[in-house]
Amino acid sequence: MLFKIEARPEPSRQMALAAPLIATGLTIVISSIFFLTLGLNPFLTLYTFFVEPLTTKNGLSEWLLKASPLILIACGLSIGFRANVWNIGAEGQLIMGAITATGVGLFLPFQESGLLLPLMAVAGVIGGMAWAAIPAFLRDRMNTNEILVTLMLTYIAALVLSWLVHGPWRDPEGFNFPQTALLPNQGMFGVFDYAYRLNTSIFITGVVVVLTWVFTERSFLGYKMSVGGAAPSAARFAGFSSSASIWIGLLASGAAAGLAGMMEVAGPLGQLSPQISPGYGFAAIIVAFIGRLNAIGIVLGGLLLSLLYLGGESVQLSLGLPSSIALIFQGMLLFFLLASNFLINFRFRKIAMRAH
Repeated sequence: MLFKIEARPEPSRQMALAAPLIATGLTIVISSIFFLTLGLNPFLTLYTFFVEPLTTKNGLSEWLLKASPLILIACGLSIGFRANVWNIGAEGQLIMGAITATGVGLFLPFQESGLLLPLMAVAGVIGGMAWAAIPAFLRDRMNTNEILVTLMLTYIAALVLSWLVHGPWRDPEGFNFPQTALLPNQGMFGVFDYAYRLNTSIFITGVVVVLTWVFTERSFLGYKMSVGGAAPSAARFAGFSSSASIWIGLLASGAAAGLAGMMEVAGPLGQLSPQISPGYGFAAIIVAFIGRLNAIGIVLGGLLLSLLYLGGESVQLSLGLPSSIALIFQGMLLFFLLASNFLINFRFRKIAMRAH
């Protein structure tokens, strides 16, 4: 029995919806085989990874807390991705947003004012947008590759962060640890329960999800960006500006990433340190594609990736496995998702065997 690969007459909507489910299923199957080779019970390991973290109030709190920045950043990225504007440097924009927000929180004179937290949010957005404006300018004026530029700027942002927390911003009372002083109370989000870390910044993520859905699904500008990504020639013929798509895509994703950085320093961390992010900016790329660049799908994708972070910590405590095993899950999930996406535009057709 022989098969051939042929292009579909039009992209399959069914496969577009099924691809994330196929990728998730294949990830679970292959990871079970992986656990068997390590001499582990795959059912117990998968239970410890995906179910056990959600059986306690603290686990649920951490699940939502980690999902919030992933969803927020992925919403911003999805706007540019729809227009084929590929921002791979959201991690750097998150860092710069965290830096600018911390600078406002620590050094603004009226630290007891109720305006401090909103000003920190504005500073975080501006920091992320300013860092994203660099690749936007270079792509628009010099036709550089925004994938490389945004990625390289991430390492520069990390070095700026390291210099600040090891040098001028290091807390003199911090026992020589590379971190800033704690933010004042007015510069912190309120928690729902003092026993857990989930805080009110999650409402900001909810608002951004709604705004993203309205922009991408109900606005003419969002429609123009989608057309520009799906059919660039048709977009140019209709007079849609590719320059505007570049700027909007990068600035929107930079703003979301910078706001996420602000929410981290003003939420669970309370100060700036080199561990400001466990890789949210990179993981959000996976979230955006799992969610099919749709705001509602991104919420589901963010909850799944957040569970992978929690699961990595759970198997480390319960089974003695390294927490970095979560990165293996992320890698497999992205690999199978990209492989499944192939079936959206192509299909396998059986070739009839001729009798000789």
